[in-house]
Amino acid sequence: MIDMVKSVAINSSSTVLNSSSAVLNSSATVLIRIKNLTKRYSNNIAINNISLDIFKEEIFGFVGPNGAGKSTLVSLLTTLIKPDEGDIIIKGYSVLNKTSEIRKLIGFVPQDIALYPTLSGYDNLKFWGGIYGLRKQELQDRIEEALSIVGMKERAHDKVEEYSGGMKRRINIAAALLHHPEILIMDEPTVGVDIISRQYIIEAIKNLKKEGRTIIYTSHDIEEMETVCDRIAIMDKGVILKCDTVEKLKTQSKDRSLKNTVLECINFRG
Repeated sequence: MIDMVKSVAINSSSTVLNSSSAVLNSSATVLIRIKNLTKRYSNNIAINNISLDIFKEEIFGFVGPNGAGKSTLVSLLTTLIKPDEGDIIIKGYSVLNKTSEIRKLIGFVPQDIALYPTLSGYDNLKFWGGIYGLRKQELQDRIEEALSIVGMKERAHDKVEEYSGGMKRRINIAAALLHHPEILIMDEPTVGVDIISRQYIIEAIKNLKKEGRTIIYTSHDIEEMETVCDRIAIMDKGVILKCDTVEKLKTQSKDRSLKNTVLECINFRG
């Protein structure tokens, strides 16, 4: 758990995928710029020279099979690891030398549950709020706000070990919202959750966008991503194969199916 606390409390040829076909509108503001990014693990190239713009106030999704590079890219975006080549510029700050500034802008929802099971959901949020430097009334107000967003006010004082998997994930998301991050990075936030919690999470994501947040979202659930995301990048073997709006990606399969566009893009053969 201590390692989790340290990690989560974050105090081929290159193609630049920011052409007009992949931009939401002509006035969109670039918030995150990924430039010629490469990350290696021994002889394995996890991220292979990718470039990409992510715009302010959009929900941007990464989809692809296991080993595509999604989790490595999330770790790079959250400054948990550094690239071997290239850079990521987040609101003018480089991940190479401005990690402290970037971490103030980001809320990270990891795949793993980063909560203490013997504490209540409320007390977990008090702990995380303290990590973010929140105190007294401000902390209480932020906790109440976050609990309301994820629909967990009624169960806030129950122990986490008594929660369903979906409830734990909702508190996990609440913890990432306490410091009012401008960017929320969510790595498989609905994996293994019940239908009610899934709906709470999806509605929370949509409402956060309306409030002006930028959300980066990874998932294996293509139908869910179709519901949530504005644009999607299809990844495999460390590269981005296609990036566009959901509607434009759907037109690239014969039956206008996002799922089939993704499968055809990664050359899946059933």
